[in-house]
Amino acid sequence: MTHAISRFAVPKLADMPEDIRARIEAVQEKSGFIPNVFLALAHRPDEFRAFFAYHDALMDKPGPITKAEREMIVVATSAANQCQYCVIAHGAILRIRAKSPLIADQVAANYRKADLTPRQKAMLDFAMKVSLRAQEVDDQDFAALHAHGFSDDDIWDITSIAAFFALSNRVANVSAMRPNAEFYAMGR
Repeated sequence: MTHAISRFAVPKLADMPEDIRARIEAVQEKSGFIPNVFLALAHRPDEFRAFFAYHDALMDKPGPITKAEREMIVVATSAANQCQYCVIAHGAILRIRAKSPLIADQVAANYRKADLTPRQKAMLDFAMKVSLRAQEVDDQDFAALHAHGFSDDDIWDITSIAAFFALSNRVANVSAMRPNAEFYAMGR
């Protein structure tokens, strides 16, 4: 059975602006396939560029929050937002970055029982609060993170990742974006 990757129009690669086509082809070269999110978002070129520029600024930067921990935030909050695409796709990336075939499933099912450090659990507690109840964030939340060694810049990053993926989760859910079959076996 073949399913559409989005409820919205998906342009052909040949019809995309050159910069977007080049980015997608580079991803395909690296991963061996084109993640459906690239194709689904390509029908709005300006939004595609803005989305991936912010994504890259949040997810690819070096710092005390590792790339694997950034993916943990995505998987945990995306599971709470019931975003199949992001849980599956970012779960694959998490397994690879953490070098653990179990971690993504644990984080998606219940991060509180996952094989994580107390610091990582505190990070995810905060990310979940940002994702689901941001209006309740207060100074005690900052103090709890500071106690685990997170700086205010780190807290900004956790906040921004949770908030950005709340947007992404909603777009993926409304568009019925389908995860690529390739993601399921990656990092296992």
